[in-house]
Amino acid sequence: MNAPDFLTGMAAASRARLAAQRAAESEAALLARARAAPAAPALKLSPLGFDLIAEVKLRSPAAGSLADAATDVAACARSYAAAGAAAVSVLTEPQRFDGSLAHLEQVTAALGGALPALRKDFLVDPYQVAEARAAGAGGVLLILRMLPHAELEALLDRAAELKMFVLLEAFDEEDIDWAAELCGRYGAQLSLLLGVNCRDLATLKVVPGRLETLARRLPEGVTRVAESGIDSPAAAARVAAAGYQAALIGSALMSAEDPAELAGSMLSAGRQAVKLRRIQS
Repeated sequence: MNAPDFLTGMAAASRARLAAQRAAESEAALLARARAAPAAPALKLSPLGFDLIAEVKLRSPAAGSLADAATDVAACARSYAAAGAAAVSVLTEPQRFDGSLAHLEQVTAALGGALPALRKDFLVDPYQVAEARAAGAGGVLLILRMLPHAELEALLDRAAELKMFVLLEAFDEEDIDWAAELCGRYGAQLSLLLGVNCRDLATLKVVPGRLETLARRLPEGVTRVAESGIDSPAAAARVAAAGYQAALIGSALMSAEDPAELAGSMLSAGRQAVKLRRIQS
């Protein structure tokens, strides 16, 4: 595990927040709340072969401010659901993304059981997985390279215990190789998705072609998710043609004049690309 400075700093900040959270609520009490929470809706992917995980986030370190603190995150989530998203990702990291667990709670309430929410953050401890479930989330994102193997496996164990799905985030071939091992070991216990993030962690810029290059290394039998840099229907079609079955899209939707229209156009373009790929294969 060799996390660049950005991830190292984000992990350190996450651990500092974790200490404060543990002081406010014991893990036993949190787990009791998580286990008592209403079951989250299952993640259902379309047989048409391409889906969106639409993201609610107010800021991005790469793009800057995307929305202000008064943004109605519940309304964002409802518009994504109406556009056909399979899930709504919610950034809960407060320092660089202006997120909060309150946003996750508002989104899960707004979705009303129609589709699941995913907690996206720099999670470092099983406590934070339980926080996500207690807030209503059905899934969490885990960054493969940010933690030693044993520590990340503890988060996966907690997700399996709480019947949550997990999006594993990879940045390179080494991440993908470990993800393939984890999918083999955990695939029978919980629903796993494997995402490829095409952002360079040193510069935070999108690396052209990374999604297509790494698609060839992804294991069979796991849902493939393209992350970062997908900002148009043409980009959605491109990653669908490369074999990705879903795309996680945040900045483009949050900055669009009509997020629902853009989401619908991306879905249509991605599914048309899948249809053509199936015809040609």
